[in-house]
Amino acid sequence: MVISMDLGPDSYDIVLERGVLRRAGETLDLNRKVMLVTDAGVPPAYADAIEAQCASCTRRAVAPGEARKSFAELEAILTEMLQAGFTRGDCVVALGGGMVGDLAGFAASCYMRGVDFYNLPTTVLSQVDSSIGGKTAVNLGDIKNIAGAFYQPKKVLIDADVLQTLPARQVSAGLAEALKSSLIRDAALFERFERGVSADDMEDVIAASLRIKKDVVEQDEKERGLRRILNFGHTIGHGIEAVTGLYHGECVALGMLAMCSDAVRGRLLPVLESLRLPTSVHADAERVYEAMLHDKKAVGGSLTVVRVETPGDCALEPVAPESLREKIAQVVK
Repeated sequence: MVISMDLGPDSYDIVLERGVLRRAGETLDLNRKVMLVTDAGVPPAYADAIEAQCASCTRRAVAPGEARKSFAELEAILTEMLQAGFTRGDCVVALGGGMVGDLAGFAASCYMRGVDFYNLPTTVLSQVDSSIGGKTAVNLGDIKNIAGAFYQPKKVLIDADVLQTLPARQVSAGLAEALKSSLIRDAALFERFERGVSADDMEDVIAASLRIKKDVVEQDEKERGLRRILNFGHTIGHGIEAVTGLYHGECVALGMLAMCSDAVRGRLLPVLESLRLPTSVHADAERVYEAMLHDKKAVGGSLTVVRVETPGDCALEPVAPESLREKIAQVVK
């Protein structure tokens, strides 16, 4: 299956096909210097398979964790590219989750003012969401994704076979982003979650989520309006993520619970439970609130939040941050 992102000169294909990583060289131009950035948690066999298809490969395995999405790691990647003699005609390949994609994509945007970038996501979270759309970034201090660029990949390869090696908790956390997409844009997909999603449904869920994001990004690539709806659950979710050890998707699940109507919450709770996602967390609510205020979405003393009143439909709403204390208290105990 090929899903095409239509962004004029920055258009690209998203290839969703089992086993596509083993055939990456048939789809990507790897007959040049390749900077392969992977996650040390990704099975080495996946990186070996990509490296074997490259004419010349420099490989860097980044330690897992959001803390590695840093300027220090960005500098290390760029330095390796420079030392290996990379030119503007060479490329960067990301093989891993969202952290690797963000970091490698930003490196590609910076090196010689931009080299080709291919994204090969290996987690549910990155396959359903972060691998497309062109957001690349690193963190600064405790503020996520504050330094970065919109830089579209040349191609994205999604191989559902690689999900078989993921821990169940990571699969559930990734599905939270697909669930988010259903709530803001696709009532039928949400109803599918209500009926229960199994491993056999994974490709369909990934494809449905990608089509939602594709439609939104094509209308608002640089997040000046509509694309903000993709942040549903993220305002409070990022605050929770900053002060707890929960995964990103788990925090988004909690953030969604706080920002939907009572009717939607009543339907969402059993879905989260069926996916083994949290419905509350023990944390310091004041610390969550303070972390939320540091988020880059706060502008001019107000926050733009996304609210869902009915599945498949959402609205953007500017609010005073203080008004979200009560929302935080719904999920932070």
